[in-house]
Amino acid sequence: LFNVACGLVHPQSGTLGRHGTPLTKLRPHDLPRLGMSRTLQGLGLFDRMTVLDNVMIGADRTARTGILAGLLGLPSSAADDDTVRSTAMATLEQLRIDAYAHRLPPSLPYAVRKRVALARALVSEPSLLLLDEPASGLSGDEMDELAREIRALAEKTSVMLVEHHMDLVMSVCDRIVVLDFGKVIAHGTPAEIREDPAVLAAYLGNEVTHDK
Repeated sequence: LFNVACGLVHPQSGTLGRHGTPLTKLRPHDLPRLGMSRTLQGLGLFDRMTVLDNVMIGADRTARTGILAGLLGLPSSAADDDTVRSTAMATLEQLRIDAYAHRLPPSLPYAVRKRVALARALVSEPSLLLLDEPASGLSGDEMDELAREIRALAEKTSVMLVEHHMDLVMSVCDRIVVLDFGKVIAHGTPAEIREDPAVLAAYLGNEVTHDK
């Protein structure tokens, strides 16, 4: 579903839209102008670029000064670079990883690299943030920290996530849509999903325990 929304996969049927704009024919580079940004299942970081440079890549530069200005090195493009750099540093500070700004990703712990990927998605200041399995590879404590971060982000922007760690999903989501082999089998609040027989059979089992 994320890949359809981001223009990476074209659906066989049906439509998907945002604020009246169809998404099914968009390309990935169209997302920023619609206020959308996403993380990937893999980190997708550039190993030979610093953390700061990796995050700056996520900024929607062309919406500010245009591609031609950047290619020609015009003053407006240089000023835009300064603005993007400042915004990227502020985003790193927001996620408490600014100390790593000038480090290369391979030298960092995996959990920090995950936060760098999140910072890259946030630097364009999206109104809709798509998180693709953000908890993959994280420890229990790191997942708890991620949950706190997602809840904080959700106070300022809409967050949509795909995730298989159901405890995390239950703790951060207001509404949940459950798919089984591409088919919607349930949707509702966490409390409703927790009790849904189809969801219990397909996914939850004993992973999410009932409150005593």
